[in-house]
Amino acid sequence: MKHRLDPLLRPKSVAIVGASRTKGTIGYWSLKNLLKGGYRGRVFPVNPRYEEVQGVRCFADLASLPEIPDMLMLGVGDHRIEAVLDEAIAIGIPAAVLMSTLVLDQDSSPSLKERVQQKVCDAGMLVCGANGMGFYNIRDHVWACGFDSRKHEPPGNVSLISHSGSGMSGLIDCEERIRFNFACSGGNELCVTMDQYLDFVLDLPETRVVGLFVETARDPKGFRAALQKANDRRIPIVALKVGRTEKSAQLTVSHSGAIAGDDATYDALFDRYGVQRVRDMDELATALILFAELHPVGAGGVVSLHDSGGERQLMIDLCDEAGVELAELTAATVAALQDVLDPELPAVNPLDAWSRGGPDAGKQMTDALSLMMQDPGASIGVVAHDRAPDGFVYGSYIEYMRVAQERTGKPVALVGARQGTGCDERVVTSTHAGRPVLDGLPSFLRGVRALFDYRDFLSAERRKLQAPPAWATQKWREMLAGGMTLDEVNSLMLLRDFGLSTIRCEIATNEAEAIEAANRVGYPLALKTAMPGMLHKSEHDGVFLGISNQTQLIAKYNDMLQRLGSRALLAPMAAKGVEMILGLRRDPQFGPVVLFGFGGTLAEVLKDAAFALPPFDSAYARRRLDNLKLRALLDGVRGSEPADIDAFCDLASRFSVMVDALRDELQEIDVNPLIVAPASGAGESCVAVDALVVGRRAG
Repeated sequence: MKHRLDPLLRPKSVAIVGASRTKGTIGYWSLKNLLKGGYRGRVFPVNPRYEEVQGVRCFADLASLPEIPDMLMLGVGDHRIEAVLDEAIAIGIPAAVLMSTLVLDQDSSPSLKERVQQKVCDAGMLVCGANGMGFYNIRDHVWACGFDSRKHEPPGNVSLISHSGSGMSGLIDCEERIRFNFACSGGNELCVTMDQYLDFVLDLPETRVVGLFVETARDPKGFRAALQKANDRRIPIVALKVGRTEKSAQLTVSHSGAIAGDDATYDALFDRYGVQRVRDMDELATALILFAELHPVGAGGVVSLHDSGGERQLMIDLCDEAGVELAELTAATVAALQDVLDPELPAVNPLDAWSRGGPDAGKQMTDALSLMMQDPGASIGVVAHDRAPDGFVYGSYIEYMRVAQERTGKPVALVGARQGTGCDERVVTSTHAGRPVLDGLPSFLRGVRALFDYRDFLSAERRKLQAPPAWATQKWREMLAGGMTLDEVNSLMLLRDFGLSTIRCEIATNEAEAIEAANRVGYPLALKTAMPGMLHKSEHDGVFLGISNQTQLIAKYNDMLQRLGSRALLAPMAAKGVEMILGLRRDPQFGPVVLFGFGGTLAEVLKDAAFALPPFDSAYARRRLDNLKLRALLDGVRGSEPADIDAFCDLASRFSVMVDALRDELQEIDVNPLIVAPASGAGESCVAVDALVVGRRAG
């Protein structure tokens, strides 16, 4: 299948300017790697100092080449980059690999990087880099990297796309258990961005999983499109995202904005597309191996076999910490285990099946593992044993797995409590046979959690969303034009127009109007300042709750009048329930991001919120809500009735549809508090009590 990146990633001919005989240089390794990888196209070293380099005829300059190559690799210093690129562009070379930093000590303005980027973009040249380590298209024998590398056998089944050069080489050169078909270090991404590489590898027939080392998405729209393509192809993505900051929160005016940092958007993005996020390189490598060799896994949890009671207990603790389900064995499985175990060993999962040892110990371990994996609640088996001396593994461990897998047809892995070697032939062979040998229980369990989460993502229910009212969309697009900030009354009106339940409220500008409004609203009521600019009323002592009669109303209104101004809002007291928050913040890359979680005056302190890209359905809101730390509060505590979670999730979905409809007009929204009461109570069980809407200024 042809791809627009073919001239770069599948070139039919390659020129290497600065090709060298000097070992250790980029010019040396660029040619060495092409030859080492078995490149099948035509190679043209370019260097006026040599007639041949590494046994290949060398040319004095690009003009001397017998043809225009598809791709150019630059092994020259930064001071020569511009001149070489000018020549390459002039003769029509369509692609290049640029590994240098593009930094000059005494540079002019614009900088070398800016000048080079402008040149290649104007020319439509496809460039990998700069400030990266090139790429390895292992399946097509194109090793376009200027640094030392180990041997890789095609075709492989794992693709890796990294902004970091070390993020690529740290895996591709140091982990034989991962079989790569493609790996790329995009660096500064002058013109070819991560999403384009991702689009390319998703078309490769061998790709079973893709790993990403992400600094930022330079083309957010393209990135989302590539992630959707991965969903459509059912190819899992594992991402290590670096650079967790909260710089955007400094520019917000709402509680919602202050809760969410830049990193929350990536959490929402990854969750939306089923991307499995990991925390470090160990977790990335482990997850890639598991997805490449074991994906997909069926329903159920983990069963694990041990030869240590203490490490069996450790597995229980670590599974709980990782959120990995341990399978509950059926009575039939327990009875079968009791027939093969020594009498003093309890037939439980995790299972310590080693007690007395002896010549039959291997059979006992094998039978025990097989019986657990046959249990209907088991989705994956684990042999959790320590490594042998010098970090190797015993062949008997591999045999446990092989037999159990043959008997059950279910995936199984061997994991050591400590790091061993990934270069042991027995380890590599077993892994590539679909029985991975891994190290470190925490990173292994994170990988298993990723397998389970991706399984659940693929099977999750997705409901059709109802379109928002066209009249409401048009009305509020006009109202919000120019970046207007709405007062509480208009903010609540906006929500009501899009089908969200809100508390009824009225405005008064003098004492008489306040009394009349109170009679319509009814006691007890809440009195709040409605003066312009009072975005957070409680911070100005501008909120009075539980006013029960006219005398209290007059006293509180006049107090507020003297301090803050005459304009006030009156509303009935909300029913008792759990205080939640719904909000919107605008991410500079991906646009609107919805947040929902526990609110009230402690919203910014608790920061217990989920983040999601709009629009989404109520089932998705429920799945995200169930992951919050304080989630149990909605189930009722100390005898209180459970809150109407379904009503809240439906309202959150309606909110997300509204946000999506007005995505170009909205900057921030803060619905706080939103009271979620028991479903059995009188009236509506989920009501927005206060709201702040900030329009988006053009540009």
